[in-house]
Amino acid sequence: MRTVTSFNNDWLFAPEKLSLDVPDSTFMPITLPHTNVIFPHHNFDNREYQFISTYRKRFALPEARKGRRVYVDFDGAMIASTVSINGHTFSEYRGGYTPFSHDLTEYLNDSGENILTVHLDSNERPDIPPYGYVVDYLTFGGIYRDVRLRMVEPCHITGVFVRPQDVLTDAPGLEVDVWIRNQDDTARAIDVKADLLGIDGEQYSSAQSTGVVIPAGEERLATIRFASLPQIERWSLDVPALYELQARLMEADDLLDVQTERFGFREAEFRTDGGFYLNGKRIDLIGLNRHQTYPYIGAAAPPRLQRQDADILKHELGVNIVRTSHYPQSPHFLNRCDEIGLLVFEEIPGWQYIGDADWQALSLRDVRAMIERDRNHPSIILWGVRINESPDNDSFYTQTNALAHELDPTRQTGGVRNIWESEFLEDVFTYNDFSNNIREPIHTPHLVTEFNGHMFPTKSWDQEERLIEHAMRHAWIQNKQLGMTRVAGAIGWCAFDYNTHQEFGSGDRICYHGVMDIFRLPKYAAFWYESQISPDVRPVLRAATIWSMGDRSEGGNDPLVVFSNCDEIEVFVGDESLGRYTPDRESFPHLPHAPYRIPMARHLTWGRAFADLRLIGYVQGKAVAEQRIAADGLPNALILAPDVGELQADGADMTRLVFKIVDRYGNRLPYTNQIVTFELDGPAELIGENPFALMGGQAALYIKACRDPGTVTVRATTPRLPPASVAIVIR
Repeated sequence: MRTVTSFNNDWLFAPEKLSLDVPDSTFMPITLPHTNVIFPHHNFDNREYQFISTYRKRFALPEARKGRRVYVDFDGAMIASTVSINGHTFSEYRGGYTPFSHDLTEYLNDSGENILTVHLDSNERPDIPPYGYVVDYLTFGGIYRDVRLRMVEPCHITGVFVRPQDVLTDAPGLEVDVWIRNQDDTARAIDVKADLLGIDGEQYSSAQSTGVVIPAGEERLATIRFASLPQIERWSLDVPALYELQARLMEADDLLDVQTERFGFREAEFRTDGGFYLNGKRIDLIGLNRHQTYPYIGAAAPPRLQRQDADILKHELGVNIVRTSHYPQSPHFLNRCDEIGLLVFEEIPGWQYIGDADWQALSLRDVRAMIERDRNHPSIILWGVRINESPDNDSFYTQTNALAHELDPTRQTGGVRNIWESEFLEDVFTYNDFSNNIREPIHTPHLVTEFNGHMFPTKSWDQEERLIEHAMRHAWIQNKQLGMTRVAGAIGWCAFDYNTHQEFGSGDRICYHGVMDIFRLPKYAAFWYESQISPDVRPVLRAATIWSMGDRSEGGNDPLVVFSNCDEIEVFVGDESLGRYTPDRESFPHLPHAPYRIPMARHLTWGRAFADLRLIGYVQGKAVAEQRIAADGLPNALILAPDVGELQADGADMTRLVFKIVDRYGNRLPYTNQIVTFELDGPAELIGENPFALMGGQAALYIKACRDPGTVTVRATTPRLPPASVAIVIR
């Protein structure tokens, strides 16, 4: 039987290339996922992570091998990996975003200790995508995703592809492809059985394919068709129903292998009328791009943080689609998208550059690796098979499209371009439109895959007018696309600020393109996206102001901009009601919830008392939300807030620790540039700058659990305010 064991614990690390025989004392102990350098959140050089490092793991087999093959599976290591086991060295694997495996069997010590070594080259090598030219993001370094030890019978499953059929009919079907490898020295006759399970493990239906002969040393495909299915529930944005398919290999009465894949019954299609249809219903796509990198830890985020990004996109920002710019992203992130009903456009690694024949061969391998890894995810609706914003190359892109359709005939392809007249070889014309408008499509289906971004970078401590304009540009483009029937949707650039190369971004080497900052904390543009959430989910009431008299050009707050999903809002200055107001539907007729632009010129003049702002939001005549902003603008409290109160004692689990300086109503004060100092007591590590020179009134660190249980207390102090403290339990 198959046994899969986490291989993340008890590694050793050295930030240099060491020979296989150096003593362990040369290394430091670490747990995966791991970044080869911990950085400040900005103001660092990408050359700092560009070196060859050495990872070592001593291990004994977790159980008797009993004739099974033993593989080590890497989900991702940046960017070229040379793996050795007990002195035997495998060929270098080039690529940081796709998984790879090595068969360790012939080189193992079955009954004693084994030494696994990885020499990891994290240099930005031009022979490996995305490099060769400039790149507008950082790849960082390290074994930054999970590693597992897999023990399987010589005859075992290498892949399962679950394909729902006729989902919109009264008689849906199911086809399952099961790939079987025979590493034995004789042919094997195998029965392949498949069970359809609910996510609770309840068995719904079964089917099988009998007498499948796999010659020695070869691989064969068995396709299983379910004759009939019980009533199924379709996967959708609101009800992301998930099922499991369990594939089993039987030889006579012996069970050789089991592999389980999670999937959903759904039909997703971009149609030539311009729309995207999920289960036969047109869905207007409103989305954001996501980079997988984080402050301090680069890309080495544990499952909790990966899953939280999906939750932020879906539940905090209210979008229904994310583009994984510009590479395949963490399985933990994609799994969460499946669970919460967040659509995904996933694409291969690259940025504007196409290399030579060897480089292109690696890119074709990435197409295969991405699709074979992820084609059972119901959230994924489109494969990106073109290097982002690259020039035309019909020969190369004919191959990438053909390969994608061969590997997955159930999904369409897109190819993100910024050249309007480029050759259209894919199924969907995916276009980065930076015109601050949307061009009328020349091809359908048409999907806008980037807008805004570098055209209007915005920091969370910028002047109020710029923050409002940043939000309004997102509102304007989304309003425009929703009024164009031949446009399927628009995916803004981007969700979160990110570290970048010297050629891009601000002077501190951050691209301030996000609707949230690098810590995943909101700017005003995030409030606009949030305001598009249905009030049935939750009422949203967000004033886009710090409520001061002199922050805008010429002073005042005219107009007062508010992002809300309420039917109307009432505005008070002090105890005086200025009246009730409705959204600006004339300027934004296509949005679910238009912004409010409230005239304020006659209410705030020199010499009058400047009082607190109070907003009340109404839905169907009932008050459902309230916001207050203090007029004095003075710091009232230091707030310290972890995202969760418990972590796992696995040496890798983390939570974000948000800290803010706020007014007496809890609103951040973006110009409180104070020093915040932290103390931690307990079995955890504080990741990030300490002390922290706060900018924008908000930031975050991470708390990383150690391997021991206990209670962690974090205390934060800053001048002139009471200290703040929180406790987190490590289990």
